[in-house]
Amino acid sequence: QVQLVQSGGGLVQAGESLSLSCVASGSIFSFNAMGWYRQAPGKQRELVAFITSGGSTNYADSVKGRFTISRDNAKKSVYLQMNSLKPEDTAVYYCNAWRMPKTMYDYWGQGTQVTVSS
Repeated sequence: QVQLVQSGGGLVQAGESLSLSCVASGSIFSFNAMGWYRQAPGKQRELVAFITSGGSTNYADSVKGRFTISRDNAKKSVYLQMNSLKPEDTAVYYCNAWRMPKTMYDYWGQGTQVTVSS
C-alpha cells in the first residue's frame, strides 16, 4: 500500500511564500514522475507542476517564475516552493505520483489548503 503524506500550506498574504512537501511511503521502488495539482472552489483540478525521475520539470503558465518544484528520489519526496503568492493561488493542493503503467500506479496525497489573502 502506497501513501502520499503532505505537509505545509496555510494562510499567507499576497506576495509571501509557502512551501509544500510530500513524502511517499509503502512498497514502491520509484516513480516516473511526481507533481502537484490544485483545485480552487468551483473549478476543476489543474496541474501546477511536475518533475520526472530524471529531473525534467513542467509548470503551469500561471506559476512559472514563482513556483519551484524539486524532488528527492532517495526519499521518495517532492516539494513545491511557492513565492510571490497571489490570491488566485488559493486552492487545495494535491501531491501526485505515478509510475508505469499509470492506470495501475497513480497515487494522490490527502490535499492541503493554501489560502492567499489580498
